[in-house]
Amino acid sequence: MGQTNYNGALQKPIGSGFNATSTSTEVIKGIDLTGKIAIVTGGYAGIGLETTKTLSEAGATVIVPARDTEKAKKNLAGIANVEIETMDLINPISINNFAEKFLVSSRPLHLLINNAGIMWVPLIRDERGYESQLSTNHLGHFQLTAKLWAALKKANGARVINVSSWGHHFSPFNFEDPNFENREYETLLGYGQSKTANILFSLELDNRGKEFGVRAYSLHPGAIVETDLKRHMSEEQLKSTGVFDENGNIIRDASKGLKTLPQGASTTIFAATNPLLNNIGGVYCENTEVAELDLQADDPRQRMHGVTRIEGVMPYALEEETAKRLWTLSEELTSIKFEI
Repeated sequence: MGQTNYNGALQKPIGSGFNATSTSTEVIKGIDLTGKIAIVTGGYAGIGLETTKTLSEAGATVIVPARDTEKAKKNLAGIANVEIETMDLINPISINNFAEKFLVSSRPLHLLINNAGIMWVPLIRDERGYESQLSTNHLGHFQLTAKLWAALKKANGARVINVSSWGHHFSPFNFEDPNFENREYETLLGYGQSKTANILFSLELDNRGKEFGVRAYSLHPGAIVETDLKRHMSEEQLKSTGVFDENGNIIRDASKGLKTLPQGASTTIFAATNPLLNNIGGVYCENTEVAELDLQADDPRQRMHGVTRIEGVMPYALEEETAKRLWTLSEELTSIKFEI
């Protein structure tokens, strides 16, 4: 079934023909998704909404599980072929109920886009005691993917997209204390390890699922101001990110990762639909292309100051042993045996 991306073996550009300024509309051009079924978590706001629009315009039926269904109805009004369902990623029962309802429909699932996420939150724990960013950004999507696995295999050619972030540079996965029970809580460390988990999950899922026609990818969409990720940020924190000028205006510079929503959604659409990836899986993408490894020796967090050039994937997010270890831990934390 081809080479795996363990330890970054496939982590290099493939000549996609796109770049940081490419938009989702440009990427989907010429691709017909009529008859395809997609699920987009968080598909009613920000990059997720742009993703939903793009897939719908290409002919796909898009199911959007939403924590806030009223907001979803408002934001998705007028978009064709969209179904709204209730689901909260931090609530395991909610995830099971959503997945079971979809499975009862007996439909195949061609695209599962695990897009929803939280960032910059204070220390909040779910009902199991798990830190909320790990619970929402990784464990919820791990559980959802596991529960929908039969539908993904039924598609005879499916893709799972885990929207990660350059923020994975903030932290490798901390197996000794993933839920901040014995260390001081730092919100960006929590976010960083959850985004590292997205990459590791994609790596291992692709290796296990490719013989069943299911490929997996992770990606960094870019820094986009018009998303709900900033809802927990203070004005001072927002300014510190470098996405605003001295007058408070949004800076648009795709070369620095400062993108519009259509530019931000482009890498998701690329990973979900581009035929160049048919025989390549488990890779981390950015700027509508497969990313390179980040092998710079300095502290990557220092490169965030003023939003300078922030690219690449950390080698620790592509380690084979770490990916397998995280899979086992995720099964333990969710009390789910993810049988491929």
